[in-house]
Amino acid sequence: MKERKITLTEKEIPEKWYNIVADMPNKPLPPLDPGTKEPIGPEALAPLFPEELILQEVSGEKWIDIPDEVRNIYSIWRPTPLYRAYNFEKALDTTVKIYYKYEGVSPVGSHKPNTAVPQAYYNKKAGTKKITTETGAGQWGSALAFACNHFGIELDVYMVRISYDQKPYRKSMMNTWGANVFSSPTNLTDAGRSILAADPDSTGSLGIAISEAVEMAATKPDVKYALGSVLNHVLTHQTVLGQEAVVQMEKAGDFPDIIVAPFGGGSNFAGISFPFLRYNLKEGKKVRAIAAEPTSCPKLTRGQFRYDFGDTIGMTPLFPMYTLGHTFVPAPIHAGGLRYHGAGVLVSQLLHDNLIEAQAVDQIESFEAGIIFAKSEGIIPAPEANHGIAVVIREAEIAKEEGINKTILFNLCGHGHFDMSAYEDYFAGKLHRHVLSDEEIDAAVSKLDTPVIE
Repeated sequence: MKERKITLTEKEIPEKWYNIVADMPNKPLPPLDPGTKEPIGPEALAPLFPEELILQEVSGEKWIDIPDEVRNIYSIWRPTPLYRAYNFEKALDTTVKIYYKYEGVSPVGSHKPNTAVPQAYYNKKAGTKKITTETGAGQWGSALAFACNHFGIELDVYMVRISYDQKPYRKSMMNTWGANVFSSPTNLTDAGRSILAADPDSTGSLGIAISEAVEMAATKPDVKYALGSVLNHVLTHQTVLGQEAVVQMEKAGDFPDIIVAPFGGGSNFAGISFPFLRYNLKEGKKVRAIAAEPTSCPKLTRGQFRYDFGDTIGMTPLFPMYTLGHTFVPAPIHAGGLRYHGAGVLVSQLLHDNLIEAQAVDQIESFEAGIIFAKSEGIIPAPEANHGIAVVIREAEIAKEEGINKTILFNLCGHGHFDMSAYEDYFAGKLHRHVLSDEEIDAAVSKLDTPVIE
């Protein structure tokens, strides 16, 4: 029997996060003030974030120390296992070697605590008593609830309405760890009330939920805000998992030709890919990093690279990103973590420079892929993870047609135990191959009056 699991010891949990900004050939453009369109400084973020997170957000240092207290909490579930997917390879009848990094072993069942814990830690150090945040499918909200409970911080979570209804047990997880959870859009904020006035039946979006959470933090001096993806410091925190994967692949005597991860705002994809992209940027390797996004929210594959707001109402600075427009509300697919209109600044710049790739997957193809994986490997993936698995299958088929042996690594970012209603809808034939038309995309982007980036 071949060994399936490549393990590390607790001592091999990384001691530093990797900041890819230090190695990028073209540094990311600065955020802009929405009124003046002039670059803003770190002080503009002070109402929302503690100082140490702001310093990480604007840092150009390659390595950022992970505090011992954060590493101690990481050790509850880290290092996470990396597996060679022999049965999945057999099911695909491929000679491609497929590995997956399994983040579903964390207390909340996903990769999200990798940044939730340090964000809560730095807020605690700064004396923060309460944090607000948004969540799509609930993975991020659950992770931050877990982290805030550990540090004794009160948490309010604005959960996208469609996911609030589809995934009630994620709400129960957050409540168990002491968080207050609201179905967004709500009547608690000006942002939520304005959305409901225009569309009382709004299914919500991450952009709307962000608007509500930011409003509550920006208008109350004793409250801070935390984001689960998109921002530089969030993506940097997630590199703990990719750094582990580098060592594990070395132990396996292998190195990936292709890395795949689902893409919502960037934390999942950045976490697994950035530590490997460092070998491209500094040592001339040719690893392909592919972001897998939904066809119902294809900002990387069909959006525009331009300045846009990070939220729906327009409360954040303008960020340089691939976007479908901040007012865009995606179809209510089950992969709630991928229903975000824009992409993180770092990922957007890397895509613009052709240093990474992106593919879009419809939800039928994604569930078909997830079921093949579940039957062969025994783990039922989250709907978000299914998008990455679908791209792995595509790449394995291409390699087979070309007669090329390759090694693929993907991030199995979480299990689907709280997403079984999604699988139930799939088996009942209730899901559809939703693909945005050119007209829908043009209509969404045409509402923007922000600078386009050449």
